[in-house]
Amino acid sequence: MMQAISRSTFLQQSALVLAALSTSPAGLLKKSPLKLSFSTLGCPDWTFDQIVSFAVEHGFSGIELRGILRQLDPSKIQEFSDAAHIAATNQKMKASKLSFADLGSSCNLHIADPVKRKENLDNGRQFIDLAQQVGCPYVRVYPNNFPPEEDKQVVIDRIVAGFRELGDYASGKKVMVLMETHGDAVHAADLVQIMEKTNHPNTGLIWDICNMWTIAKEPPQEVYPQIKKWVHHTHIKDAKLVDGKPQYVYLGQGEVPILEAIDLLRKDGYQGYFSFEWEKLWHPELGDPAAALANYATVMNKRR
Repeated sequence: MMQAISRSTFLQQSALVLAALSTSPAGLLKKSPLKLSFSTLGCPDWTFDQIVSFAVEHGFSGIELRGILRQLDPSKIQEFSDAAHIAATNQKMKASKLSFADLGSSCNLHIADPVKRKENLDNGRQFIDLAQQVGCPYVRVYPNNFPPEEDKQVVIDRIVAGFRELGDYASGKKVMVLMETHGDAVHAADLVQIMEKTNHPNTGLIWDICNMWTIAKEPPQEVYPQIKKWVHHTHIKDAKLVDGKPQYVYLGQGEVPILEAIDLLRKDGYQGYFSFEWEKLWHPELGDPAAALANYATVMNKRR
């Protein structure tokens, strides 16, 4: 015979079940909206106002800054040129309910030449300062290459040293320095070694699935468990391989297991941005930015 329960006990048990569902991966998958952003690399001829308007119109909540009107140095971009312009930019972003998802520096950590190395680390510091001023949590840096004439371990140690230096500089600024999976550092084992050696609270990873897969061919299901504790941001793009080189295409139309990676992230409760890279600045042969970015928003929103 089934034992009756009181109304108060029923309500308490129901509340516990609902709480469990809301904090489980399945609950997160249903409840958490996708945080979509796009890199300004994809629209190199748009003004800042055009970028903001497009983001609002197409349901993006973040913008990843990688130059405006083909200018990559933020000190030479009007919106970031001085305190007054930065304040106005922040107000415009707030009024539009947008955030800066990430600031993309040009800092390469592998460089050995002392003068060039300082220039690159200074670039990283410049972007960290700007990130603090615009309330952006992340600054991207590159690992980047393993020159064949050098011992690989020596280069990795140099990358780690630069990464730690920038992590120290970011301390107290509410900014993390994120290394993109890029260049020669696209194999999971190398990334794990770099991150474990760096071991700094203000450092992490940007998982660029396409960069990794087109070179290493390591399935996301194998890569993600190894690096997920460091992943704070993602770069999303798709490509077909032609003569071994990536040719970028709309999301879901290429060979990269990008949709599988997105689903992995969502099921694991990833709360960061899915940031689209349409590399128009580097690949002028790519199609119209507005069409590509709008298509990305459409495809991603269907996965909600």
